[in-house]
Parts: sequence; C-alpha cells; structure tokens
Amino acid sequence: MLNIVFLTNSWLTSFNQPGLCITVAMLLHYFLLASFMWMFLESVHFYLALVKVFNVYVPKYILKCCITGWGIPAIVITLVLIINKDFYGNGSLSESHPYSNFCWIQDNTVFYISVVAYFFLIFLMNTAMFTTVLLQIHSVKTRTQKSSRFWKQ
Repeated sequence: MLNIVFLTNSWLTSFNQPGLCITVAMLLHYFLLASFMWMFLESVHFYLALVKVFNVYVPKYILKCCITGWGIPAIVITLVLIINKDFYGNGSLSESHPYSNFCWIQDNTVFYISVVAYFFLIFLMNTAMFTTVLLQIHSVKTRTQKSSRFWKQ
C-alpha cells in the first residue's frame, strides 16, 4: 500500500483538492510508519525464534502483532491530525513544474518527530535485537565446540 500511495501521490495532487491531498499525505505517512512497525515486529519474531526458542507461547500472538503493527502508526497519525490537520498538504517544489507537487507533511518539526525519530527508535531497537540474536548464536556455537572437544578427549 505504501508503494501504491507513493506512486499515485503526484497524480492525485494534480486534482488540486485540499481534502484529497490531506488524505493522500496521511495515508502515505500511515503506511510508512506501519512499514517501520512491521519491520520491528519481524525483529521481535526473529528474537523469539532464535533466542527464546523453548517455552515461547504468547496467547493471541498474531492478534497482538496486528494491533501493534497497524495500531501504533494509527495513533501517531491521529495525534498529528488532532494537533493540526494542516500539517499535511501540498509540497510544491516549483511553480514551473506542475507535476512536482507532492502531498506530504508540511511542517519540519512534525516530520522529524513523527518520521525520523520514529524510524530512529525502531532502528535502535532492531539493532539491539539483532545484536542479542548474534550473541546468542555465538554463545551456542562456543558451547557446542567446547562440548565436542570434551567428547573427543
């Protein structure tokens, strides 16, 4: 959906409808944040599968993933819309190129908080999960090598 909204954004902007532009910008923002959140949920699943291998039963796991993956971005978008719906709009690059219009976040502060900081937080958490998984794999490999040396002796 992110790709579809991104690819149709400039075409929909050409209709010069402010409500349509706000909707397209909001959808683009939502699907971008949802993509980041699902990337984080994949790292959590990676962690559960490779580190917490045994006794990992999470009741209604898929439901919780779906609520998190689609719900947290919806909360962020709702907060931006509640604060000011005019944060979304038409970001024209130049008047001489009418197809350079693009519906997106107009305020730099909102962009840095709701996109860059959001991505940075997820990137840090994914890096922590990845490091934990690597350390776990390394410790298993080290233990396996030590036990094989013991049995050879």
